[in-house]
Amino acid sequence: MKSTTGTKGVKRRDFLAGVGAGAVLMAFPMIAKSAISSKNTPKAAPKGAKIARVGIYPAIGISRVGGSKQWFLAPEVPGLPPRPEGGFKDGRQLIKKQVQRFRIYAFDDQDRVIGEITGNDATIDWQVHVANTKAAWYGFNNPLDNGDLAPGLPGQMRNQFFVSDKKREDMLVIDGGATTISGKDTNKDGGLDDFAMGGSFYGDNPVGLGEVRTDDAGRLMVFPPDGKSSSPVNAGITSFADNDGWHDDWCDGPVTAKVKLGDGTEMVADPAWIACVGPNFAPEIPPITTLYDVIDDLNVSEKWADAPTEPLSFRKYIYPTFRRLALMEWLTNAANFREGWLAVGDFSDPAYIAKLANPSADNKAFRAEIFAKFRNPENTGPNAYKEEQLKMPYMLGDGVNYDGSPLQWFQFPKLQYSYLKAWAAGNFIDDFDDTEADAVHELDDMDVALRPHALTEAALEPCSGGAFHPGVELTYYLRLAPMYERNRNDKAEPFRLAHGDRPSLIQNIGRLLTPEKAFNGGNGAPPPIGPQMPGDLTRWMGLPWQCDAFSCQQVLMQSEFPTAVWWPALLPIDVLPERYYDEMMRTDLSAEERKKFFENRVPWSRGVAGIGYHANGSYWDGITNMIALWQRMGFVVRKPGPSDVNRPKGVPAEMFVEVERSDMEMNYVWTPEDGELPK
Repeated sequence: MKSTTGTKGVKRRDFLAGVGAGAVLMAFPMIAKSAISSKNTPKAAPKGAKIARVGIYPAIGISRVGGSKQWFLAPEVPGLPPRPEGGFKDGRQLIKKQVQRFRIYAFDDQDRVIGEITGNDATIDWQVHVANTKAAWYGFNNPLDNGDLAPGLPGQMRNQFFVSDKKREDMLVIDGGATTISGKDTNKDGGLDDFAMGGSFYGDNPVGLGEVRTDDAGRLMVFPPDGKSSSPVNAGITSFADNDGWHDDWCDGPVTAKVKLGDGTEMVADPAWIACVGPNFAPEIPPITTLYDVIDDLNVSEKWADAPTEPLSFRKYIYPTFRRLALMEWLTNAANFREGWLAVGDFSDPAYIAKLANPSADNKAFRAEIFAKFRNPENTGPNAYKEEQLKMPYMLGDGVNYDGSPLQWFQFPKLQYSYLKAWAAGNFIDDFDDTEADAVHELDDMDVALRPHALTEAALEPCSGGAFHPGVELTYYLRLAPMYERNRNDKAEPFRLAHGDRPSLIQNIGRLLTPEKAFNGGNGAPPPIGPQMPGDLTRWMGLPWQCDAFSCQQVLMQSEFPTAVWWPALLPIDVLPERYYDEMMRTDLSAEERKKFFENRVPWSRGVAGIGYHANGSYWDGITNMIALWQRMGFVVRKPGPSDVNRPKGVPAEMFVEVERSDMEMNYVWTPEDGELPK
């Protein structure tokens, strides 16, 4: 099946979202700029340098489930979002799969990048071992690492009626073992049994976990599963996160490779990890804090990596936060009304951005005023809950279980907040306009020394960096040092997870998962916050995944307005539907009528909980229905605004619109033109 990557064959002006690598300066909802700076570019190895080591990139890769056989490649350049040809669904209204591609890069003895090693240069033997162990893990209540601010709550075993480890492994662990692949264009069209991944649940119920292929250069491509969830015992849904008798097909595990160079030299590549998780329903809008930001914060705090030197690059370290905040206005009313709630300007206005990018002393008072509107993660005192509540971003946090805790509200990683602090002090350069960085269209346009790390950044940038309750893709453990190889090997690269060697994928640490056991182990088992095995990352997430995705939309707190939200960049809250957009684009309507359609938003999850006259729609209906309806949800993507002479005032030239939404009625009558419905 043909792939469209969003990086080739698409002109620079077509990119608005991500951090917008390669888009031109235009007056639309947010000026797109690459997350690349010409400042402090590392040096590549000299020509003819000898290879000392090889490594797999990205260090952590992300594939996303979809029921369609069509697919597109995951982002490979920071800021360039995927824009698959024909949209994110196929003609049958099934979601296309996001496929993670892995590459191998060579380094010299001074750790300088030599270049990529492909199947044209060497023989590469890849191995992938993914598993799903959710049903054999413990239930989720809240993160276990927040100390007294939001004490970790113990979790019981899921499906604890299976008592013995052997029975739990046989019935609850979905694991087909390691899958190997080599060569170029192997399993090119997919479907070959030798390259399929999967296992069984409850004994004899087969569950697919995706497949592997190679591209025309021998790079590895990990295809995710279909996103299906099921209960072989027809169990009911009773929880947003923990439902006994159920499985889904999220999975994760190590990616390894052996490389035989042309001169016969054999090397083992530094290993990577793949996680297959849920779709990103706003793929062109990155989270305000990304998973990359979270892990980067850890690397700097552990002194595994150096913080960027001041003065900081505005476009690389400061502008992305403002840009992400601006784009949230298309996903949630809490952000759409920000200028009123918080008395800040329009972060999407080019003139306002120019003022933000001004480091002069004359502009210091303005910067200080804006900086004060950001929530301070360093304020954890007794009054912090109220002092930090109505600040940016207005989102919920890890400690939502605890009324009055400052962690009820979203917290920036300290490194990201330090960038804002340096900005307020004027310790940055205005490199917003950088022709060298603007020239990046795809990975090969970057300096070779930047490419390996760029792959990791691009993979993690679209992933949510909080709040971790438990999260959208992965959760809080990724901000903890014991999870990484660098914690036990000072020569290991940052971002590489530590690979475990337990004899079983079962990890029984006793009847309860407590903070003490999470970090120290128990019952003869090593600590879960430590070296990882196949299935260890995704096991902490909701089971089945669709229930958590729907339940975590927004929460009515004690204060009536604004309404706090969870993860709008992945799971939108309030959107501009395509029907309203179409009406707004009509030239036969008055400007006043057209503007009404533009100014109104609707719930993204409308109809999921139940519709119709006297509908008995409820929370429980919603999270149950989502298991079947998730592929009918709409995607929020960029579309052009009106350009006619009678266009409404205040309507931007480009906007983000919910598209590709399918009928939500449970009594919907299927026709052959609709194709296969999700089961």
